[in-house]
Amino acid sequence: MLVTMDGKVHEINRWDLIIAHPPCTYLTISANKYYEVATYGNEARQRQKDRYKAIVFFMQMMLASADKVAVENPVGVMNTSYRKPDQIIEPYQFGHPVAKKTCLWLKNLPCLTYTNVVEPERIHSKGRTGGYSGPSWYAKDENGKILSWSDPRTAKERSKTYPGIAQAMAEQWG
Repeated sequence: MLVTMDGKVHEINRWDLIIAHPPCTYLTISANKYYEVATYGNEARQRQKDRYKAIVFFMQMMLASADKVAVENPVGVMNTSYRKPDQIIEPYQFGHPVAKKTCLWLKNLPCLTYTNVVEPERIHSKGRTGGYSGPSWYAKDENGKILSWSDPRTAKERSKTYPGIAQAMAEQWG
């Protein structure tokens, strides 16, 4: 049973298509050092428990009762805990001048075809996120100021699916 936002109740035994975007907080590799118990003690133990729960949640989506499934997440623990993704895409392959590796694990779906490859922006400032000097993505506030990595608004901005990718999913898988 599913209750939609308009309050309608739907009986669904099997989905046709699931496109899932589980939270990446405990699945991404970007904070792997914080899982070291020798250094971070009980905080690391808690993060390990939270990671385990996140892995279970991810797998529930992959194993859901559906003909077709796509689960999206950044490069992370699922690449080794489960399997390598079927495809790794970047927003710049769908019209957004941003580099942000996004993995897709697919069940009965083809890999996405790129729709509008553009040159990604290169950011060489404190606003650069990630540990490399190539293209990167950064979050900005309502005035265009680059947000710091630790700003809570950054996580919300970084978690959004780019419209070009969403449109490609809808058109190619819908």
